[in-house]
This record gives sequence, structure tokens and C-alpha cells, in this order.
Amino acid sequence: MPGIPKYFPILLLAATACFGSCKKNVDTGILSTGNFGDTTGVLKDAAAFPIGTAVNNGPLQDPAFLAITKRDFSSVTFGYEMKHGAVVKDNGSIDFTTPDAMVNLLGDMTIWGHTLCWHQNQNATYLKNFAGIIIPAATELLTYGGFESGMTGWSVFNTGNPSGTATVTTTTVSSEIHGGTTAMKVVNPTAYPGNQWRVQVSSASFATTPGKSYIISYWVKAASAGGSIRLSTGTAPTTSQYQGDQSIGTSWQQVSWSITAATATNTVLFDMGQAANTYFIDDVSIKEAVVQPDQTQIAVKLDTALKKFITAMVGHYKNRVHAWDVVNEPFADNPVAIRTNVNTNTDAKDVLVWSNYLGRDAAYKAFKYAEAADPTADLFINDYNLESNNAKLDSLLAFVKELKARGCKIDGIGTQMHISRTSNLGGIDNMMQKLGASGLKVRISELDVKAVAGSAAGGLTPQLLAYQAVVYKYTVTSYLKYIPAAQRAGITIWGVNDKNSWLYNNGADYPLLYDNNYNKKPAYSAVLQGLKGK
Repeated sequence: MPGIPKYFPILLLAATACFGSCKKNVDTGILSTGNFGDTTGVLKDAAAFPIGTAVNNGPLQDPAFLAITKRDFSSVTFGYEMKHGAVVKDNGSIDFTTPDAMVNLLGDMTIWGHTLCWHQNQNATYLKNFAGIIIPAATELLTYGGFESGMTGWSVFNTGNPSGTATVTTTTVSSEIHGGTTAMKVVNPTAYPGNQWRVQVSSASFATTPGKSYIISYWVKAASAGGSIRLSTGTAPTTSQYQGDQSIGTSWQQVSWSITAATATNTVLFDMGQAANTYFIDDVSIKEAVVQPDQTQIAVKLDTALKKFITAMVGHYKNRVHAWDVVNEPFADNPVAIRTNVNTNTDAKDVLVWSNYLGRDAAYKAFKYAEAADPTADLFINDYNLESNNAKLDSLLAFVKELKARGCKIDGIGTQMHISRTSNLGGIDNMMQKLGASGLKVRISELDVKAVAGSAAGGLTPQLLAYQAVVYKYTVTSYLKYIPAAQRAGITIWGVNDKNSWLYNNGADYPLLYDNNYNKKPAYSAVLQGLKGK
């Protein structure tokens, strides 16, 4: 960075393994000269395995960013553009326009698919509506239910015997209105016991679907006690339906009635001939009754959506993308467990926890769908904090064994490694040893190292940059030491330059290998040294 010398003394921090199973102390040395000034060389040329970076569409349009990406790295991971939320539209269709353009821009670079089954960065609104987790508000079918336009949309069918005995008007008297500024007022001075239909007002017709249920509701009160009202439908006599008589008092009350439509159109009628009284009716509503699906039905719908997305995404890039993060972050922390809505923050609108509804089958199904779409692709499971949470590491390894025993094709494990200059180095070694012992391919999938976090000074210093470089180098060295060559799927740095990092936050931290002006930092030299075994 500007004003930062290339050579400076640093004091390396001793680190002790954080897990009870790791007995040895890890001492990285004392009073090192911190020789991270030599940045000569290209990262991808220093390794026999892929050296990758994460990119997003915006920064990729910067020629300097693109040039560094192609020069230093042999593979790329799209930080967002291949995720569910980036390509799935609100109607469930999939739009590949942006990721296709990025693929074309990157030429023949290797592209790592990211990610197929994750609880974040999804079009969760579509998924929740599609599955019935969210019940959308039913559409109002009645246009003039508030009587704000007078009796528009309503027809008076009967006004007593003889006709005209009762009157049907609207009122604007505030005490006679439930909502808005107007209500319907029906004055019936004569009782017609057993003949509610003698005073009758009908709505306009509205569309219905035979066999579906509808809720008709309204607010009503009478001028005196002892009122009586009912609803009926105005279809053919053989299909008309009748509500039971409702006793009406002098206070506003809401009355609801459910019908099952028998025809493609209907009308609803208010019948008020039974008892002599004055009736005030307002805020009439007719909506389809929406039934909440049960958990089994929700799971079936989400399974359908998961299969559609994975099949479409993997199939679309089958000839271009040959490795995928199939399942991302399946475990929650403290306590370690498969994710549910209980142990996961679901406040963000882009969150849907697949395993809350599909259980452990969410991961199983994701791997099966990915394999079916491209049997030749390498399929990975990916999670974070494996270097600092031994229980999570062991749980992930056990889960992989479980899925493989069930017949899943799982080729490798990704460890994200969003770490910092104060991360416990013994935990890194512990993780690498256990991942190496799995026999699967191992990939550092999202490596970045926070330099400033936890610093009392509150800003970037040469010493913090040096500490950051030490952790980068140690991580690469540990990977080479404990992961057999045949299992090395690669190391991906989660970004190119600091200002485009998800951790940058207007200068709160500087976690990557290049500064904001695309100058190589000490961390670049450290990674290069680690790859070369220096």
C-alpha cells in the first residue's frame, strides 16, 4: 500500500492448538525479519494445483481487475452470480444472462461452480410462495364492498310486500358507518317470518372456480335489538347456497360465511325480510379461502424447486464448469447441528433453510441431483470455522461419511477459512490433518485473512500487514504439509483487492493480497513463498 515499506521487523505471535486433542504447541518463530517484500512471480505458476480467486460482475468490468485475475489465478469462483438469488426470478424462471457474460469474459479460465444448496442468497420470496410457507393475500373479488361509490355494483331485488315497503339507500352518518365514509342502510318496517328473501340486495357477479372455497365476510349492526340477516348465492336454484339466519344486535359485528363454488360465476345476496329493523352493512369482502399446506406438502414443493435449480444450473454449464460447491454451510454453530430455522438467523429476506423442511435429505438430494445433471463433475461440500470449531469439523466429516454410505457422490470437502491475523495456527494444522485423513479432495475455498480486526490501534499498520502475511503463509504451508498431493483440489483467495472484499466495509479491514490500487501487499509475497515451500 502507499507509504508502506517493503521490509519491516515483526514479532510473530506464538499460537497454541485450541483443541484438547492437539497436544503440541505451535511456535512460528520469534523476532523474524518478516521478509515479505519480494513479490516477484505469479501465484498460479507456483503451484501444481489450481490457485483461484473470487470475482463479481461489477469489479470484473474493470480492466485492471480482469488483467490481474487472468494473470495470477488459474480458476475463479463467482461470489454471487451463480447463486439461486442471482438467477431465479420471481416466477421461478432462470435467467443466465449475467453469469453467461462473465463466463465469456473469462475466456478459458477454470470456473468453480458456487453454490447449489445454501440457506442464503436465494430468491426466498419465490421459494416461500411456491412452497406455501408464505400464504399470499387472497385477491379481493368484490369491487364495491365499501359502498364508497354509493350503490354502484349492487342491485335491489326485493323491497317487501307490496314492493317498496322497505327502502335500500346509503348513509354517510358517522355512527352508521363501519369503515370509510359510506355504508349501506336498509330500512325494513315489516317482518316476514320465514321469508328472508322479501327484502333482498344482490352484489354484482364475480368469478369463481367450481370446487374451490370462498370466504364472504361483512360488518353489520341494527338500529334495535332482534335483527336477523342471512346471505345466499344467486346461482341457479339447484346450486344456490343459504347461510343460516344471523341474529343481529346494535353493535358492529363481523359475519363470515364459507361456500364451495359450484359454478364459474356467482353473486351474493343479503336477505333481511325476517325481522323488522333498520340494518347498516359495510366492508363486504369476498376472497378465495387459501389453505396452509402441511409440512409434507411444503417439503415436496421445496424438493421440486431444489431439483429444478440444480438440474438447470449444472446442466447449463456442463461443458464449462466441472466442479461445484453442492452443499454450502450445512451446519450451524454452538451447538453444532444441521441447520434449522431455530439455529439459523432467518431475518434476511434472502434466507430459506432447506434442511429445516427436508432435514438431512436436503444435502442428500442436492448431491443426487447434481450428479444426475453432470456425472463427471467434482462435487464438494463446503463449510466455515472448521479450523476453529473441532466439533463442527468432526460433525462435517461424519456427515460426509453418512451421505456417501447412502450413495452420494462426494468428491471433496471445502474449508472456507475466513480467518484473521490472530487465528489459532494449531487449529489450522488440526483441521488440515483431519481433512487430509478423509481421503477426499480438499480445497481451501474462500480464504481471506482480516488484518485489522481486534487491533487496539483501530487502523492498518505495517506490523498488522506483516502478521496478516504470516497467517497467509502458515495456512498455505499447512495445506501443503498435511494434504497429500493427490487430494489437493486447490486454494481460492476470496477476492482480488481489498476494496472489493465482502469484509472491506469502507476501510474497516484489508483482508486480501492486493490493496485498493492493485499493489501487491506483503500477503502476496507470503502466499507465493508458501506455495514455493520457502
